Amino acid sequence: MGRYLISLRRFWGTALAGQLEYQANIVIDLVAMVGSLAGSIFVLSLFYGQGRELGGWSWQAALVVQGFYTLFDGMASTWLRPNLGAIVTHVREGTLDYVLLKPIDSQFWLSLRTLAPAGLPEMALGVALIVWAAAQAGASFSMGSILLALLMLLSGGCILYALWFVIAATSIWFVKTWNATEVLRAALAAGRFPVSAYPPTLRLMFTFIFPVAFLTTVPAEAILGRSAISIVVLGLLLASLFLAVSRMFWHFALRHYTSASS
Repeated sequence: MGRYLISLRRFWGTALAGQLEYQANIVIDLVAMVGSLAGSIFVLSLFYGQGRELGGWSWQAALVVQGFYTLFDGMASTWLRPNLGAIVTHVREGTLDYVLLKPIDSQFWLSLRTLAPAGLPEMALGVALIVWAAAQAGASFSMGSILLALLMLLSGGCILYALWFVIAATSIWFVKTWNATEVLRAALAAGRFPVSAYPPTLRLMFTFIFPVAFLTTVPAEAILGRSAISIVVLGLLLASLFLAVSRMFWHFALRHYTSASS
């Protein structure tokens, strides 16, 4: 474990040093993120009026959901897109051979090799929106609710990572997976609204097939003190299942990988 932690520190230290050479880009990205968040809040506001609620969620509570969506989108920009998007390049150019020859787990290397600090301000905006909106919605911010929200946040991150990684790993067969990734991103965009606002069929799909509910709605319920223990347990089970499936699928994909030299 110590060897992996040292490797991770060096990976991210090198990535930050390289990315911070272009500091103006961070300011530009921050302005773009603020504009995107303002647009999302404006769209959400269209569903509200005097005395109206969306799926039983008040305006302030729905903003908590939006905050978690912003946090996860920033996480995807910081971590998932730069790493998992590169798997396609490694397969196409044959450099995956060098990754597999390294004395370190290939899934670990491919998943955590770099990060893009441009997504960090978006994560900060998401956290700020969560705290402000939850306070406006009357959240108590008890130790139990905060820990439960962090646990659901971790579960949601594992689910999102596993889905993205499995799609990226299919590049071993299909080489280009850009379209599939865009479909996933479009499905995840549904998480900016409370899942209870959708019809029953979509609600079921967003809970078990594309479990975006566990990325945004469930953590929001936890921080607001509304979560049921059964949903929490289900979220943990789904996160464990998705991680296990991603691991098994990667080993299955490697058995079908033909190296660039063969």
